[in-house]
Amino acid sequence: MARYGIAIDTSACMACYNCFVACKDEHCGFDTTVSKAQPHTGQFWIKIDEWERGDDDRKIKTATVATPCSHCTDGACEKAAEGGAVYRRDDGIVIIDPEKAKGQKQIADACPIGAVYWNEALELPQKCTMCAHLLDEGYKEPRCVEVCPNGALFFGDLDDPNSTVSKKIAAGKITQLKALEGVRTNVIHLNIPTVFFAGSVYLPGDEAGDEAADGAVVTLRKIGDSDEDSGGGATNGAVAETKTNYFGDFEFEDLEKDARYELHIAYPGYQAVTLTKTADTDHFLGEFILESLR
Repeated sequence: MARYGIAIDTSACMACYNCFVACKDEHCGFDTTVSKAQPHTGQFWIKIDEWERGDDDRKIKTATVATPCSHCTDGACEKAAEGGAVYRRDDGIVIIDPEKAKGQKQIADACPIGAVYWNEALELPQKCTMCAHLLDEGYKEPRCVEVCPNGALFFGDLDDPNSTVSKKIAAGKITQLKALEGVRTNVIHLNIPTVFFAGSVYLPGDEAGDEAADGAVVTLRKIGDSDEDSGGGATNGAVAETKTNYFGDFEFEDLEKDARYELHIAYPGYQAVTLTKTADTDHFLGEFILESLR
């Protein structure tokens, strides 16, 4: 028996909301074999979390994380349910029984990521079913996966290493939701961003303005406690290196949250620049105007 799952590649999501709309189209106004109809408003069986990244308007990025029920192997909702109101199918899909779950608001309250919703009118907890009714009819994938235009959603057998979804997970960076750390789930998030550092490097110019330093070498090194005590060198143990582009800009993405880093900027004929910064949030480190050695 396959263990169905979905991989969500956050780096490919462009917040088009096709998955959200397809879910509404499939479930709003229609009972299925495994669920009552989803209300038109107030429930997000696949929620799109968006936020703006950056501490300076000179470098702003956005991130988007599509978040349905994670279909946990040992989920909090299942533990909170009474009388078998929440059950896991042999294929791994977690279902809330629309008859047995009536009146059990604690099922919705138990979800650590808020993916189970309380239908006040029906007195019923509801959530993503991974379109189990369609899979039972022979459909190859849930509606959300089917309509994704950017290749951000993948569906298949998680226990088959040769399945598309398993290959995607193996090739990506697993970044599960913090509230589900240590929990085995059948929805796997990939490439959720952590922290970025960015900046711009310039060479001193004339009255027309400074000149972008194209090709400046920028090295980033994570600082350990021993380095803090000894004042270690800028290039020892480098974790990443890049060069500024035509506009003098550089960026380091996916840094370790709250780690401390040393940044070193070098350009032939100019004084090198070194600074340290904690990756507590996304930072634009500034515009660096290098001083000539001549």
